[in-house]
Amino acid sequence: MIHRRQFLQSSSLALLAPSILTQSNPSLLPLSFNPIGLEERKQRIEKAQTLLLKNKMRALILDAGTSMEYFTGIKWYPSERSLLAIIPDRGEISFICPAFEEDRFQEINVISQQVRTWEEHENPFAMTIQWLKDQGIRSGKLAIEERTRFFIFDGLRKAGATFQLVSGDPISIPCRIIKSPAEIALMQRANDITVEAIKAGMASLKEGMTPVEVATKIAQVHRSQGAVHDFALVNMGVATSYPHGSNKPQILKQGDVVLMDVGCVVGGYSSDITRTIVFGKPTEKQRKIWDLEKKSQAAGFAAAQLGRPCEEVDRASRKVLEDAGFGPGYRLPGLPHRTGHGIGMNGHEWGNMVKGNKDPLQVGMCFSIEPTIAIPGEFGIRLEDCVYMTQDGPRWFSQPSPSVDIPFQ
Repeated sequence: MIHRRQFLQSSSLALLAPSILTQSNPSLLPLSFNPIGLEERKQRIEKAQTLLLKNKMRALILDAGTSMEYFTGIKWYPSERSLLAIIPDRGEISFICPAFEEDRFQEINVISQQVRTWEEHENPFAMTIQWLKDQGIRSGKLAIEERTRFFIFDGLRKAGATFQLVSGDPISIPCRIIKSPAEIALMQRANDITVEAIKAGMASLKEGMTPVEVATKIAQVHRSQGAVHDFALVNMGVATSYPHGSNKPQILKQGDVVLMDVGCVVGGYSSDITRTIVFGKPTEKQRKIWDLEKKSQAAGFAAAQLGRPCEEVDRASRKVLEDAGFGPGYRLPGLPHRTGHGIGMNGHEWGNMVKGNKDPLQVGMCFSIEPTIAIPGEFGIRLEDCVYMTQDGPRWFSQPSPSVDIPFQ
């Protein structure tokens, strides 16, 4: 968990860098720069406004969080003193800011000079509604971004009786689910760093080690490469049969399956890679299940074609396992979860590869393919790599493992 003072220090570094430099080689930029250019942020706001008009919504309200950063470049600690961004269907984006924070806010605000401040005794939600009315927006639908905290939603509802508060998903999801070349370049850099971190974690394995020791090594490599360490889930032996690990003590011994699920953040964008190996010589069963997992992942990748529903990726991966006698469905032993999740600024975003998701795959969508095989009481195998959709179909951010003995090409 990041503490408030740490967040305030890091958010003060959110300065804009030239987009040409970031797109050509984002890894060369210091992390004190925000690697998405101002023009791209303006294009995002314009797209949001087009969607607002299409959906007959008057404005999108953003709480401090990922979507505010996405549209404005502003990282802000989500305290009880609300900082809100308002994207109207026409005109300039505006902010409602705590008055005593205005100077600090203006240091990192390059997107708009439309800022209204509220004193400690004032109601920021009433001020938000009044700003809308001053722009000629007196009624209609207000889109509320999905991670907006309830007290903000409730405050806006009470202050704006003439408005209908609705989900902002039809605005924020179509914007954020399609990644630009600059975003994909940052995700590629994050994945490249995570590959090196996992390699280092694997090289450090010794009998008697604990997951924490391996995870510490992975985190060190992430940070040494200039990335923000996000997570390193390391499991050994029977614990690998739990998709997200076990709280029971784990000590590495010969013959254990070792699963490393790892991610970092570069320029605000995430990686997520899982590798599973055997510490020592694999048994015949371990090798057989590993090979089946690889086949299942490959089937999901082959199904990821433009225009086809997201659910087909899950269906293709799961069919390989069911044909081999696992499942069916989420039943164990087998694949107990969806085959993949969307990824971008957040490690898990929209665009899940799951049954029932009939949204078509589009250029710019990014997601994982990770069909875990969990065998309760024995072990689990997961191979996870993320892909991005191009005009020519899917492309891997990280190349899949060649074999249980060779985790990386």
